[in-house]
Amino acid sequence: MGIKEKAFNLGQKLGKAILLPIAILPVAGLLLGVSAALSNPVIVKTYPALNHVAMQAVFKIMNAAGNGVFSALPLIFAVGIAVGLAKADKGTAGLASVIGYLIMNCTINALLTITGTIAPKDMDPKLFGQGNILGTVTLQTGIFGGIIIGLMVAYLHNRYYQKKLPTYLAFFGGSRFVPIVTAVAALFAGAALFFIWPFFGALFASAGILVNKTGLLGAFIYGFILRLLLPLGLHHVFYLPFWTTALGGTLEVGGKNVEGFQAVFLAQLGDPNTAKFFGNLAKFNSGRYLHIMIGLPAVCLAMYRAIPDKKRRIATMGFLLSAALTSFITGVTEPIDFALLFASPVLYLVSCVYFALCFVITTVADITIGSTFSAGVIEFLLFGVMQGNAKTGYLYLLLIGIPLFFVYYFSFKFMIQKFNYKTPGRGDEADDVMMDEPGSGKVTDGKKEQAIIDGLGGLENIVDLDNCATRLRVTVKDGTKISEPRLKGTGAVGIISKGNSIQVVYGPTVNIIKNDLEAYIKSIEI
Repeated sequence: MGIKEKAFNLGQKLGKAILLPIAILPVAGLLLGVSAALSNPVIVKTYPALNHVAMQAVFKIMNAAGNGVFSALPLIFAVGIAVGLAKADKGTAGLASVIGYLIMNCTINALLTITGTIAPKDMDPKLFGQGNILGTVTLQTGIFGGIIIGLMVAYLHNRYYQKKLPTYLAFFGGSRFVPIVTAVAALFAGAALFFIWPFFGALFASAGILVNKTGLLGAFIYGFILRLLLPLGLHHVFYLPFWTTALGGTLEVGGKNVEGFQAVFLAQLGDPNTAKFFGNLAKFNSGRYLHIMIGLPAVCLAMYRAIPDKKRRIATMGFLLSAALTSFITGVTEPIDFALLFASPVLYLVSCVYFALCFVITTVADITIGSTFSAGVIEFLLFGVMQGNAKTGYLYLLLIGIPLFFVYYFSFKFMIQKFNYKTPGRGDEADDVMMDEPGSGKVTDGKKEQAIIDGLGGLENIVDLDNCATRLRVTVKDGTKISEPRLKGTGAVGIISKGNSIQVVYGPTVNIIKNDLEAYIKSIEI
């Protein structure tokens, strides 16, 4: 396997593992968003029924619970990545990551104390690049501290979970050996971070200042790269530093300095004194709503209207309507993205440019709507409408969205017809598998799982099987044995093959498909 293939494979696995802890964010966002909106003095005054002691007490509890999840994110990332990357016995990997994270921070605390560089008790530790994490004053490594431990534990776990020791030490062998070796490794990790993290922290801060000075150009570049990486499944790796470090900007919230636009947003959701959400949300996040909630449904309409044959137009309507509604409601866009990509890379490239321009528009209009996972109408209502126009500027997004819908519609319809791009319903009859609803497939009941296995080159060709939000992520022994037509026949809307790393795009039902596939594999192996 070449260097590029190894890098892609690592990026794919890391992206999949990162998605597990990221999936926790909607929980924190829901608790914080609802409690902040319904305890807002303006909302309470408008709806007096909310001004009840018991009801407001419930909102305070929800706020505290949301903040609890938010404050524990580094540990959640440590556990999530270790579990996501562990090949087997994932529970042990999760336990080892907790141990490793605690020991790493305790080691840093001890070194800060020994060297006399620990923050004085009467001063904010953030002024010294430190913070109180789970009761321990340590360096403020944030999410990256959790990621470092998660990656370290995953490596050690996969290497040693089957470790055999001499008979008199056999009790400590196998999975029990992983927490032991993790504890030792975490000591060295903590010591290393004590010396090198201040440099990286300063580097992130400087880079954040530079990124924020790029203005509209920075918003465009961020949006363009983010969308360009989506088909490869590497976009999670790209945006995470902007979410959680100074690259995404810094702001003082509730007397504390918070880094990363996503971290700032969650902190502001839990702060009753927030009058306007963080400006960098306009630069790095709000544009997603314009593209996903308004632009892509318009693209689906353009693809539908560009089909000349009325019978095929009717046959295609199910797929396009389902894709448009999925994008609008949940923010999942892969069915549309891959329909464009496989019709013509030019169409997808134009979509990337439009996506980037949406970030420029929201930056100019100062629209500051946050999100936790997607950018569909559900989160728009929760983090835009319910928070009020003064905080978010959601009314401006709706006003801008009206003409933008027609820009997307007419431009894509023109390109499809002018250059005869083979979007769904315009290609050969054999290509009309793209018109099926994602995940429904053309295979009869009871044969779909076997068809997927056959499409992946057979059971003996499958090394590792997992999924993210919309894709089946598979590592195979021989990538040349993959049958794209066979996989598309099971309802896949796209296949990305890079050496031995395969991504099969099914849409939001992929978790069900993956579970059914694993159950089927177990049944035929018995």
